[in-house]
Amino acid sequence: MQFRLLTYNIHKGIGGVDRRYDLGRIVETIAHYAPDLALLQEVDDGAPRSRRHRQVDLLAEATGLTHTAYQHNVRLKVGHYGNAILSRFPLHDVADCDLTVPLKKRRQALLARCELHFDGHRRTVAVANVHLGLAGLERQFQLRRLLNQPFFAHLQQRTPAVVAGDYNDVWNSLGRGALREHGFTSAGQRVRTFPAIMPARPLDRVFYRGDIEAAGAFAGHTETARLASDHRPLVVDFQLTEPPQD
Repeated sequence: MQFRLLTYNIHKGIGGVDRRYDLGRIVETIAHYAPDLALLQEVDDGAPRSRRHRQVDLLAEATGLTHTAYQHNVRLKVGHYGNAILSRFPLHDVADCDLTVPLKKRRQALLARCELHFDGHRRTVAVANVHLGLAGLERQFQLRRLLNQPFFAHLQQRTPAVVAGDYNDVWNSLGRGALREHGFTSAGQRVRTFPAIMPARPLDRVFYRGDIEAAGAFAGHTETARLASDHRPLVVDFQLTEPPQD
């Protein structure tokens, strides 16, 4: 059983080069890579800069990824922005995990279980959508808090699980810390996604564990993907492996 996951900091639909708001470019980029599951960061809701759009609903309708979850992370003078999950398949047990460090910007992870359906078979994948802080110690604290939540602590080690999003990990060091200790492996560790116009850093990351394997990972490469946001999307193709038989 295979599925495609895309993680993408959409920068509120504002281009990283021209600073122009155009959610259609985000739609085109997501649709081009046809993911089954899209984990998005910096998604606006009711903000004047994005025409007061509730972007999660517009993106879901336009891409056909109609099962959604959304959380407000940062309150603006008018409106909010936060993380969103768009899925081709049902989402269950949706929850927020507060990752805020005192005196730092408010951060959360968006958690859900995605119930995949293929050819009469069903498998559940636990997913966490994150947008971590700018400081190294902040990010380590956030990951440890996340991975010690009941959502992960109660999972069996072989249950398919993915933690993906914008890690802000400039030096590509997080895989050696809490994630490795909790059994996670990186998909596309050196795939550069930022800045979109000429990527130099792998800020967007996907880690996974359990009965799941990454079959390939790449950054979005279309001309639209270069312009739609200040990040490019990271796309990972996964293969669910069979759990061992008793």
